[in-house]
Amino acid sequence: MESFWLQVDEGELRQGDYLPGCSIPVVGPAFAVVGEPHEIRTDQGDLIIVTQSCDLEQRKVRLVAGCSIFPLAEFEAVNPAFARKGRWNEVLKGRIEGLHLLASPTAPEENRQALVVDFREIFSLPHDYLADHAKRLGPRWRLKPPFPSSGTVLRRYYTPPGDEVRVLAELSARRNVISASLDSHAGRKD
Repeated sequence: MESFWLQVDEGELRQGDYLPGCSIPVVGPAFAVVGEPHEIRTDQGDLIIVTQSCDLEQRKVRLVAGCSIFPLAEFEAVNPAFARKGRWNEVLKGRIEGLHLLASPTAPEENRQALVVDFREIFSLPHDYLADHAKRLGPRWRLKPPFPSSGTVLRRYYTPPGDEVRVLAELSARRNVISASLDSHAGRKD
């Protein structure tokens, strides 16, 4: 199976960059109280860049949008309902809003090695921080263009009901990013 990823070793950011180990700010419920000091902690997480490459190249953005990306097993550990047979096929068919599956960069033929992009939470982090982080990572993975456009998936997630058919048609050409059935993996138990 052809890989949809390429390995890069540069500090330039592009849409589709897979950046493991990013510091992500976490704010508490009292954050909205004006005039009071706030403590902001950070968690670590893996992100995939969703900001358009042209905006990144031309430095049109100060903040870069990224979405969480998880190995399938890690996502299932936190969301056990997704470990049920047939659930990932629902994601592949676009029936679970906000989630998208990508083949693994290292083992694209192994369905259980797939990655889950969660578009339900979008993080905006400073361009300079992410560019420095990318340099520190060294060689990293980037989706090859054309790829399942994060803009298309985001549009689908936030599209009014009347526009769904057009957006679904755009996605249909890329539905085979990973095999049609994750449950056909040998040895999979219900």
